[in-house]
Amino acid sequence: MTTTFLQPRDRVLLTGDSVTDWGRDRSDPTSLGHGYAGIVAALATARRPDLELEFVNRGVGGDTSAMLRARWETDAIAVEPQVVSVLVGINDTWRRYDSGEPTPTSQYEDHLGAMLASASDRLGARLVLVEPFLVPVTPDQHAWREDLDPRIHVVRRLAAEHRAVLVPADGLFAAAAVRTSPAAWCFDGVHPTPAGFGLLAEAWLGAVGLGTPTPGAVGFGER
Repeated sequence: MTTTFLQPRDRVLLTGDSVTDWGRDRSDPTSLGHGYAGIVAALATARRPDLELEFVNRGVGGDTSAMLRARWETDAIAVEPQVVSVLVGINDTWRRYDSGEPTPTSQYEDHLGAMLASASDRLGARLVLVEPFLVPVTPDQHAWREDLDPRIHVVRRLAAEHRAVLVPADGLFAAAAVRTSPAAWCFDGVHPTPAGFGLLAEAWLGAVGLGTPTPGAVGFGER
């Protein structure tokens, strides 16, 4: 069998905001929801049943990086995963424009960096970082790029610093939107459609070496 970033009997934690949460039953710790987390788990298990992987979803809709950090001890460290995948940041941007509550990029970097260091130092976890993404469907969303783009660069820097697998989702969605329309992939510019979730799941799987990698994804052993 081909070697992958994932190892036998890994517990894989996927966490972040609503894009990860997406319909999970929070009263059921085994619930994976109906978004990319569930697709990743299903396809990974189908493609490599020999790995006996366990997937855990702890995404919470509406979370900013500060909110994710506040629950990190109970919703990440206590889970004791061998692999930690994080997608967070779009709400840090969104709250600036809909609520007048900005999160400076430096604070975002501090929150995300602290979580990654904790997972690496305390658990020895392997890390996956997914870029926050936006495909504007309304004219005002184009202005969000000024706030979001620096956060994406933070994710890329931290991925290099922590030797994490990087899933470059923002560019992936931008390229897909050119082929059709933004709303075909993210109905409101932020939350994926079923096709968008499929696109993101395949990119995640490709980046960790399971399945056909999405062009542009930086996977295990490719750096």
